[in-house]
Amino acid sequence: MNRGRKISGGRYKKARKKKLYEKKGQPRVVKLGEKKVKLVKMMGGDKKLVSLAHNFANITHNKKSKKVKIKNVLETPSNRFLARQNILVKGAIIETEIGKARITNRPSQEGMVQAVLIEK
Repeated sequence: MNRGRKISGGRYKKARKKKLYEKKGQPRVVKLGEKKVKLVKMMGGDKKLVSLAHNFANITHNKKSKKVKIKNVLETPSNRFLARQNILVKGAIIETEIGKARITNRPSQEGMVQAVLIEK
């Protein structure tokens, strides 16, 4: 079947174009590297800090948190190619100075990396 066509061959017409706030933004990729954050304007005059690169993570273990340096991205369950490029996303397994950890937040939406230590 042709997309946007009826069975009879006629075209479907859009009711309207997308408004500016409905359009997609640029994808933000958080790489492993020297800390780099950006201030982004949001709807309603709000502001948000987003990460572009990070090399430290706040790791929680037994209800205690610690700031630890990230060595490497070991695996990313959502997409294996992201781990090869050292891209930090939610759910990624990272290697740190104190062991393996799993990222629990979305670094592209926040200005930091939060993670929990993985028990062995």
